[in-house]
Amino acid sequence: MKVILQADVKGQGKKGQLVNVSDGYARNFLLPKNLAVEANNANLNVMKTKDAAQKHKIELEIAAAKELASKLEGKTVKISAKGGSQGKLYGAVTTKEISEVIKKQLSLEVDKKKIVCEDIKAFSTVEAVAKIYPEITAKFFVTVVEE
Repeated sequence: MKVILQADVKGQGKKGQLVNVSDGYARNFLLPKNLAVEANNANLNVMKTKDAAQKHKIELEIAAAKELASKLEGKTVKISAKGGSQGKLYGAVTTKEISEVIKKQLSLEVDKKKIVCEDIKAFSTVEAVAKIYPEITAKFFVTVVEE
C-alpha cells in the first residue's frame, strides 16, 4: 500500500515522503496513529501543492538574501567608541553593536548571529562577513574611530 508520511517514521522515511509499505503495517500502525495517510489522488495533490509552496518560499528567501548581500557588499560602517591610550578600546565592539550600526547607517536588517567577526578591541578597520543565507555571504568593513 502506498502512503504519504505525516511524520518521520524510523525505517520508512521522512515527513512528506511517498512510501510503499505492507497493508497490515499501514492499517494497524501508521494510519491509526496518524503517522501516514493513504496515497489517493486528493492527498497526492495536497502533497504536490505543499511542495510547490515550499519551493516558492525558498526562492523568495534566496532572492531577498541576494538583494541584501548586494546592498551590503563592500560597504564600510563607522562605529565610535571610547578608548584609552595606545589605540586600545575600553571593552570591545561586538556583533550586536555592528548589527545596530548597520541598521542605523545603511537601513539594512542583519541579525547579529549572522555576522562573523572577532570582537574588535582596538581602533582599526576590520573586514567582517555576513552569512545571510547558506552559501550567500557579503563582505563589508567595520571602522572603529575614537569618540
